[in-house]
Amino acid sequence: MADHREMNADVDGTDAGVGADVDVDAEADVDVEAGVDVEAGVDADVDAVTHAVLAASRLLVTVSARSLATVAEQVERVTLPQYRLLAVLATHGDAKLVEVAERLGVNPSTAMRMLDRLIAVGLATRQSNPDNRRQTMLRLTPEGRRLVEQVMDARHREISAIVERLTPGQRTALVGALTAFIRAGGEPAVPGDDSEPYPLGWSDTHARH
Repeated sequence: MADHREMNADVDGTDAGVGADVDVDAEADVDVEAGVDVEAGVDADVDAVTHAVLAASRLLVTVSARSLATVAEQVERVTLPQYRLLAVLATHGDAKLVEVAERLGVNPSTAMRMLDRLIAVGLATRQSNPDNRRQTMLRLTPEGRRLVEQVMDARHREISAIVERLTPGQRTALVGALTAFIRAGGEPAVPGDDSEPYPLGWSDTHARH
């Protein structure tokens, strides 16, 4: 599983060429008449789409950080990796440390450090497994669950505000393009109960109680 801890390394700066219009058909026609390989036009189109997707990913990471910062003012600072741990518990319920670490794609020692911080600020807790007293289960506190729900709500509101700025035609086109992109990447449009949480804790579902 890929480690999402380095995700922020991909979001600084702005790629050149984002938003540039590429008329593939027109370029292909010129290339055919000139006897030039038409694949050049296709490559340019792929490059433009790649830049656009990277720019969109930076926007989503910005929204993620901003929505967390908005509600995290009520508690001591919570980082995105720490929030992802909260989101894992909210999505999948109580779990052992090794299970949480596996879902996050980090070492158990790293997950333990994040958990210690979340316990210190009252967002998570350790409890004995009633079926096996030698096992310790990790659980959200009511405050931790409330934080996850508030962040999800804040993200939903901000994304909705951005989508509302698009025309109806642009919205329809965006749904089709994103659905095709998700399928091409081999991801389900809506993760099932046994799937991994979205990177950075993105979710369109309610927290599991």
